[in-house]
Amino acid sequence: MKQISVVAENRQGMLQAITAVMAKGNINIFGFVTIDAGEYGVMRLIVSDTDKALSLLKEAGYLCQTREVIGVEMDDKVGSLSKLLTELKKSYINIDYIYLTFGRKSAKPVFVINVEDRDAVENCLRNKGFTVIEEVD
Repeated sequence: MKQISVVAENRQGMLQAITAVMAKGNINIFGFVTIDAGEYGVMRLIVSDTDKALSLLKEAGYLCQTREVIGVEMDDKVGSLSKLLTELKKSYINIDYIYLTFGRKSAKPVFVINVEDRDAVENCLRNKGFTVIEEVD
């Protein structure tokens, strides 16, 4: 699954400006998280058309890049995240960051995870019975 990271000045209206670029380009935002880093912040996005969104954001002057991340779809019930994190801990896997979105068709939570060795972690999760998805639809 591809994610876009946008580095932008931490000022009033910046999130609205970034989302306006997405709206103008008819890009649906499926999931996002923002991180405050002093004068600048990072907005991480899962969108309907990553390549088009990246192009539009760059045209608008934003510093951005894409990254492959892992999407893990789970049942919406108490303890799902804890179960996932327990299995990752048992496998000695360190998570760089994690955030939540939802599958549009399945209506199930999708945990978006960034790790150092994505392929190995995807294989580990699949072997443990988790549902790794390629895109949020």
